Amino acid sequence: MNISYTAHDTEANGRTYTKKANVYLPAGYSPDKKYNVLYLLHGIGGNENEWGMTGNNSTVKAIMDNLSYYGDIDSFIVVTPNGKASASGSTNSFYNFGAELRYDLIPYIDSHYSTNADRDHRAIAGLSMGGMQTINIGIGECVDLFGYFGAFSAAPTSNAASKTASLLNGNSYPIHYFYNVCGLQDGIAYSSHSQAAKNLPSVCNQFVNGQNYMWQELNGGHDFNIWYLGFYNFAQIAFK
Repeated sequence: MNISYTAHDTEANGRTYTKKANVYLPAGYSPDKKYNVLYLLHGIGGNENEWGMTGNNSTVKAIMDNLSYYGDIDSFIVVTPNGKASASGSTNSFYNFGAELRYDLIPYIDSHYSTNADRDHRAIAGLSMGGMQTINIGIGECVDLFGYFGAFSAAPTSNAASKTASLLNGNSYPIHYFYNVCGLQDGIAYSSHSQAAKNLPSVCNQFVNGQNYMWQELNGGHDFNIWYLGFYNFAQIAFK
């Protein structure tokens, strides 16, 4: 379903404006049950619809429905917002999205749906620029809001592993899991994503390979063949 919520424009002194997002509710959703929530982010040229959450042929919905039906996951809510934190939709506003998550979107979702409203039951993941936001904002700024992180072909402006390690110095919030996937033939993101995450466990002891961290590289490019697979894998890792 498509929703509208009030956000604060990070490039207009906090002026309020209306934004849209898509929300997947599991089959049999009940207000009597509490659900975990995944915030799933798009790339630089996309918006809240890039993950295909509209219509009846949504791959994300099909993955969620099938994983739930076969008992591979405990059903959870998926939110696909517009990751640009300004009414103008400027590229620079991607980097300010943390404030909108914290003060606008997450409070809206938690007040309108039956959620487990804490970091242990909240995940963030994204493709390309959304992968950058997962690293820079999810881990770098909002580790108190999220416990699970997924980066799929993270964009070139992603924080290097050393920067992430520095930002997490003294962090007391446990990283429940950080999953990464990138295509070996990805000429846009492979180099940057590798620098951001491939050797992260060697520079930050909060990530332990095989316990709460995974780096996966596969044959493929910068496209949805990798990103849907990343979502499929992460959906089964989060909240375990």
